[in-house]
Amino acid sequence: MGTILDKILATKRSEIAEAQRQVPREMLVDQAAAAPPPRSFAHALTNGPGRVRLIAEVKKASPSAGIIREAFDPAEIAVAYASAGAACISVLTDREYFQGDLEFLRQIRSRVETPLLRKDFIVDHYQLLEARAAGADCVLLIAECLSPSELEELHHAALELGMETLIELYDRENLDAVLATGGKIVGINNRDLRTFVTDLEHTIRLRREIPEDRIVVGESGIRTADDVDRLAAAGVQAMLVGESLMRQDNLSGAVRDLIERA
Repeated sequence: MGTILDKILATKRSEIAEAQRQVPREMLVDQAAAAPPPRSFAHALTNGPGRVRLIAEVKKASPSAGIIREAFDPAEIAVAYASAGAACISVLTDREYFQGDLEFLRQIRSRVETPLLRKDFIVDHYQLLEARAAGADCVLLIAECLSPSELEELHHAALELGMETLIELYDRENLDAVLATGGKIVGINNRDLRTFVTDLEHTIRLRREIPEDRIVVGESGIRTADDVDRLAAAGVQAMLVGESLMRQDNLSGAVRDLIERA
């Protein structure tokens, strides 16, 4: 029996095939070229107040938690994040498992100036074109979903489109391949995507093995000010926080609480 990640990737490949039938690659190339100029994700994560910069996530649901936020207006959520001082915004676009949509990126791009990450399971160059056409400034690449050669190819293809990459790993064995891409932003997922078990110490352990010239992002399981303190003490420069923010009634207040401690 396959893992949750195996099922997600199988679904994703089917979705890509259908999307290509609906919107030919050539059309996407034109749309990407006409999109607003990309903003620097890395610059936003290294300039500004605080020891740990916040990537706040727009996320309605997940396979492990189900529906996280019933009252879900992606653009309004992003405006609340941006107005409270989030450095960047992550937008879930996977439909089947996270109830996201590429349209969320377009809606948010029209409302905020904050750099945007397309967070999805990207396995094909077509998805990079989709991301840029929808206004993404950065894309997530997951080492556990790609071979080293695919990881490097997609990273450089994203750069050619003017975007940056946040290259994420969970397994220590994938770290060398991640670093070999030369990508500036390295994400350490505290959640094992095969089991969805989360451990905040995972980022802290792996941080020691990543060169100082990379921007390290701790992802998943970050809920409290104490969690932020632990990341800062370990030399982690940024944090990606979704579920714990999305469960708050006062989104702006929750963002400010994290930023003030960071």
